[in-house]
Amino acid sequence: MQDHMSRHFIWDPLLRIFHWSLVTLFAANALFDSPETKLHRWIGYAIAGLIALRLIWGFVGPYSARFASFVPTRTGLARQVTDMATGRRRVHLLHTPLGALMIFNLLLTLCGIIASGWMMTTNAYWGVAWVQEMHEALVTWAEVSVVLHIGAVLWESRRTGVNLPKAMVTGVKCVPDDAKIEA
Repeated sequence: MQDHMSRHFIWDPLLRIFHWSLVTLFAANALFDSPETKLHRWIGYAIAGLIALRLIWGFVGPYSARFASFVPTRTGLARQVTDMATGRRRVHLLHTPLGALMIFNLLLTLCGIIASGWMMTTNAYWGVAWVQEMHEALVTWAEVSVVLHIGAVLWESRRTGVNLPKAMVTGVKCVPDDAKIEA
């Protein structure tokens, strides 16, 4: 860790609890639980509750939690990709444009998983192959997205000198003093 770092409180406690609870529940359902169990269904309901809470918090929570604070633009995306390609170190205090795309991707994918999982419990869709296939495909896409997300977080942490996993635990981003900060 560098000696000269500025500290920025970014992630509020509710956002951090949401993040790590979602990580835990998704991992439990995807990796450790059988899809045929009642526990699988109850974990799915808990994830649905977390997603509902996050959607509300995305509109009424503090600025850093609001969706409007990290809507990616083409310019922002192009700038981030250019920074990565050229080695320029520009630190985003909130989510990076590519990170924002991943958040929206994961939220939408989880909503699809929740909807298709619930559909499989109804009389109308119980045993309908396309619903189960959609659910399984979305879970696979979510798993791929999570692996990409983790890889990108580790890559950006190393590239920018900002320990992003630690920031999601503590709520504080420690930014090297010589880094250019992008709000």
